[in-house]
Amino acid sequence: MIEIYHNPRCKKSREGLAILEESGKDFKIRKYLEDIPSQAELKTILSKLGIAPIELVRTQEKVWKDQFKGKSLSDAEIIEAMLHHPKLIERPIVVHNDNAVIGRPPENIKTIL
Repeated sequence: MIEIYHNPRCKKSREGLAILEESGKDFKIRKYLEDIPSQAELKTILSKLGIAPIELVRTQEKVWKDQFKGKSLSDAEIIEAMLHHPKLIERPIVVHNDNAVIGRPPENIKTIL
Protein backbone atom coordinates (compact mmCIF):
# COMPACT_ATOMS: atom_id res chain seq x y z
CA MET A 1 0.00 0.00 0.00
CA ILE A 2 1.22 3.46 -0.91
CA GLU A 3 1.15 5.96 1.95
CA ILE A 4 1.56 9.73 1.77
CA TYR A 5 2.65 11.73 4.80
CA HIS A 6 0.55 14.78 4.09
CA ASN A 7 -0.02 18.28 5.40
CA PRO A 8 -3.17 19.72 3.78
CA ARG A 9 -1.96 23.27 4.42
CA CYS A 10 1.18 22.76 2.33
CA LYS A 11 0.98 23.53 -1.40
CA LYS A 12 3.66 20.97 -2.34
CA SER A 13 1.92 18.33 -0.26
CA ARG A 14 -1.40 19.05 -1.99
CA GLU A 15 0.35 18.84 -5.37
CA GLY A 16 1.83 15.49 -4.35
CA LEU A 17 -1.56 14.21 -3.27
CA ALA A 18 -2.98 15.23 -6.67
CA ILE A 19 -0.30 13.15 -8.41
CA LEU A 20 -1.31 10.13 -6.34
CA GLU A 21 -5.00 10.71 -7.07
CA GLU A 22 -4.29 10.97 -10.80
CA SER A 23 -2.28 7.72 -10.72
CA GLY A 24 -5.43 5.71 -9.99
CA LYS A 25 -3.52 3.59 -7.47
CA ASP A 26 -4.82 2.85 -3.99
CA PHE A 27 -3.12 4.88 -1.28
CA LYS A 28 -3.52 5.94 2.30
CA ILE A 29 -3.24 9.52 3.56
CA ARG A 30 -1.47 10.08 6.85
CA LYS A 31 -1.87 13.56 8.26
CA TYR A 32 1.39 13.35 10.16
CA LEU A 33 0.85 16.55 12.15
CA GLU A 34 -2.14 14.85 13.82
CA ASP A 35 -0.98 11.22 13.58
CA ILE A 36 2.68 11.69 14.46
CA PRO A 37 4.94 8.83 13.40
CA SER A 38 6.68 6.88 16.14
CA GLN A 39 10.43 6.91 16.51
CA ALA A 40 10.60 3.48 14.85
CA GLU A 41 8.41 4.64 11.94
CA LEU A 42 10.55 7.72 11.42
CA LYS A 43 13.74 5.62 11.43
CA THR A 44 12.17 3.24 8.90
CA ILE A 45 11.23 6.16 6.64
CA LEU A 46 14.77 7.55 6.88
CA SER A 47 16.16 4.13 5.98
CA LYS A 48 13.84 3.82 2.98
CA LEU A 49 14.79 7.33 1.87
CA GLY A 50 18.48 6.55 2.37
CA ILE A 51 19.17 9.90 4.01
CA ALA A 52 20.45 11.25 7.31
CA PRO A 53 17.89 12.69 9.74
CA ILE A 54 19.04 16.27 9.16
CA GLU A 55 18.12 15.88 5.47
CA LEU A 56 14.48 15.35 6.45
CA VAL A 57 14.34 18.51 8.57
CA ARG A 58 12.69 21.70 7.37
CA THR A 59 15.53 23.93 8.59
CA GLN A 60 13.72 27.14 7.61
CA GLU A 61 10.91 26.52 10.12
CA LYS A 62 10.84 29.03 12.98
CA VAL A 63 11.01 26.32 15.64
CA TRP A 64 14.22 24.95 14.10
CA LYS A 65 15.80 28.39 13.88
CA ASP A 66 14.76 29.28 17.43
CA GLN A 67 15.61 26.03 19.21
CA PHE A 68 18.09 24.01 17.17
CA LYS A 69 19.99 26.05 14.56
CA GLY A 70 23.73 26.14 15.16
CA LYS A 71 23.66 23.34 17.73
CA SER A 72 25.63 20.15 17.29
CA LEU A 73 22.92 17.49 17.42
CA SER A 74 23.22 13.73 17.09
CA ASP A 75 20.98 11.84 14.69
CA ALA A 76 18.96 10.64 17.68
CA GLU A 77 18.47 14.22 18.90
CA ILE A 78 17.37 15.35 15.44
CA ILE A 79 14.83 12.52 15.29
CA GLU A 80 13.53 13.50 18.74
CA ALA A 81 13.19 17.12 17.58
CA MET A 82 11.07 15.96 14.62
CA LEU A 83 8.91 13.79 16.88
CA HIS A 84 8.30 16.67 19.30
CA HIS A 85 7.83 19.17 16.49
CA PRO A 86 6.41 17.22 13.51
CA LYS A 87 6.14 20.47 11.54
CA LEU A 88 9.90 20.04 11.07
CA ILE A 89 9.41 16.92 8.95
CA GLU A 90 9.81 17.58 5.24
CA ARG A 91 6.69 16.93 3.20
CA PRO A 92 5.17 15.25 1.44
CA ILE A 93 6.77 11.85 1.91
CA VAL A 94 5.44 8.93 -0.11
CA VAL A 95 6.23 5.39 1.00
CA HIS A 96 5.63 2.37 -1.20
CA ASN A 97 6.86 -1.03 -0.02
CA ASP A 98 10.62 -0.71 0.60
CA ASN A 99 10.95 2.65 -1.12
CA ALA A 100 10.23 6.22 -0.14
CA VAL A 101 10.58 9.61 -1.75
CA ILE A 102 10.26 13.22 -0.65
CA GLY A 103 7.84 15.00 -2.97
CA ARG A 104 9.94 18.11 -3.47
CA PRO A 105 9.42 18.69 -6.27
CA PRO A 106 6.11 16.82 -6.34
CA GLU A 107 7.10 15.12 -9.61
CA ASN A 108 9.54 13.00 -7.55
CA ILE A 109 6.48 10.99 -6.48
CA LYS A 110 6.09 9.61 -9.99
CA THR A 111 9.40 7.73 -9.57
CA ILE A 112 7.90 5.57 -6.83
CA LEU A 113 4.65 4.74 -8.59
